[in-house]
Amino acid sequence: MSAVEEMSSQEGANQLADVVVRFAGDSGDGMQLTGSNFTEATALYGNDLATFPDFPAEIRAPAGATFGVSAFQIYFGSDEVSTAGDQVDVLIAMNPAALITNLKDLVPGGLIVVDVDAFTDKNMTRAGYTASPIEDGSLDAYRVLPIEISKQVLEAVKPYGLSHKFAVRCKNMWTLGLVMWLFDRDRTVTIENLEKKFANKPDIAQANIAALNSGHAYGETAELPTGVEVYSVPKAQVAPGLYRNTTGSDALAYGLIAGGQLANLPITFASYPITPASSLLHTLSQNKEFNVVTFQAEDEIAAVCAAIGASFAGSLGVTSSSGPGISLKGEAISLASATELPLVIVNTQRGGPSTGLPTKTEQSDLNQAMFGRHGDTMLPVISSSTSVDCFDVAIEACRLAVQFMTPVILLSDGYMANASEPWLVPDIHDYEPFPVTFEENPDGFTPANRDEETLARVWAKPGTPGLEHRIGGIEKSFETGDISYEPENHQKMTDVRKDKIDGIARYIPEQKVATGETSGKLAVVGWGSTYGAIHQAVKRCRQVKMDVSHIHIRYLNPFPTNLGELLAGYDKVLIPEMNTGQLVNVIRSKYLIDAQPLNKISGQPFKISEVENAIKSLLEA
Repeated sequence: MSAVEEMSSQEGANQLADVVVRFAGDSGDGMQLTGSNFTEATALYGNDLATFPDFPAEIRAPAGATFGVSAFQIYFGSDEVSTAGDQVDVLIAMNPAALITNLKDLVPGGLIVVDVDAFTDKNMTRAGYTASPIEDGSLDAYRVLPIEISKQVLEAVKPYGLSHKFAVRCKNMWTLGLVMWLFDRDRTVTIENLEKKFANKPDIAQANIAALNSGHAYGETAELPTGVEVYSVPKAQVAPGLYRNTTGSDALAYGLIAGGQLANLPITFASYPITPASSLLHTLSQNKEFNVVTFQAEDEIAAVCAAIGASFAGSLGVTSSSGPGISLKGEAISLASATELPLVIVNTQRGGPSTGLPTKTEQSDLNQAMFGRHGDTMLPVISSSTSVDCFDVAIEACRLAVQFMTPVILLSDGYMANASEPWLVPDIHDYEPFPVTFEENPDGFTPANRDEETLARVWAKPGTPGLEHRIGGIEKSFETGDISYEPENHQKMTDVRKDKIDGIARYIPEQKVATGETSGKLAVVGWGSTYGAIHQAVKRCRQVKMDVSHIHIRYLNPFPTNLGELLAGYDKVLIPEMNTGQLVNVIRSKYLIDAQPLNKISGQPFKISEVENAIKSLLEA
């Protein structure tokens, strides 16, 4: 039974604790824009929320094709929300392809809103229907609201003289208006956004606003089936402060900016466009006032080399890509390791291998981050766990890079990058600065001088009088920094570079338990964007007195010093990952712990129920 059906079946109950809504249609139907506008209205209302945009890789897939369906899911409620939800309560299906590909996720009794005008024989055949699902009884397990949406839209926008093609494009706003009525959302901000977006095309703006208002009015005035009425989701109880709705990409960009400010360094961001990492460049290019230089290179290799050059010159070089692009950057990343220059490398992971599933999410680049370079090129690897967490992890990547004079790999993924959630904007003054001190004393200077504690090489700006030097990829003398082919020296330099990375463990926090106890029957260990599903699954299991805890790892190389001892305190360890078990293999080999995998490689994030069922299965066994 859906949340909407359950609440409407109770006397006077048009109040919901939480609900999952999914907008689905052709990739040209504006589902992402519709979902974003509804998300903004929901955030302003005061609900906690999480979103999941899910769209095809094609720029414009064939109309009506199942592989071209674009969807936007939002889970919002009055309590803590940390995932985009498991099953869908309300499905907006703009055509047969959207219905057939998303129906499996709708709960029994869920509400379906369909545009019957799109259910033509041609569209139904293309989607795989042999008969109309609206009429053949196949939807009897759900509540169906069939509406001639296209007809309603054409009537609403008639006064603005739009062609049929442009008029029909307003149907996403009509649908948004209906859903805003259903959940008592305010249309004011959406109207303001439309007026701003189409400021130079007032007829387009007013037509979309008319469609929005028409959809809302339809909900108010039409004689809808029993149980389809306005539902109220109370505001979430959250800490007071300034909030903004943010995606992982935006939070990561702001974190890099903050990292540059805390290090008192300019940021040079060099990248080459690749899905889903490109939005990082878009955001940073709009913030040049924070001493940020952005450069779109002609290819991945040029981008990383430009970032390394910027670091050599005294900026903090940053580059980003997804798995295939990180592969191309591999040689230059090892150059940055050999020259011991700070460099932040952002990998927004996607489904692979090769082009794979470029708009879907995955966690399959952990092995690449840990081991995917020639020679013994040891690098620190850290990972963000939520869209909001991307901000803090970006700052930490900057700190590690400049404190230890090393490239740092930061792992995000497509789910976090595109998903959004409310963010309590922090006070930057609450963060400890880590200002860089460049070498300026020529007495006894060599580029091989090191900090005795961190083993970080000195950083001298080119052109500083008396500090002229050169660095490169050929092995260098530990004493002078000059080229050296001595066997003993190469052994020493390899050991020093490894010791420097291993020693980072002394400068990072010990591993904490996110939820639960420091020992017990079962620990669910995660990294990256599995956080939300694991958190909710463990929370539900603990509510029924199951002995299970949640540990989430940010620092993947080196691991926190106490991680092995902590894991040894549990009878069993379960590791959910969106790959074939990469962290499982690392944990097994390093700590000799028989960790159990829970693998998912479908391009979709974990559902809470999937982790919850795995927990119950292990504990019952």
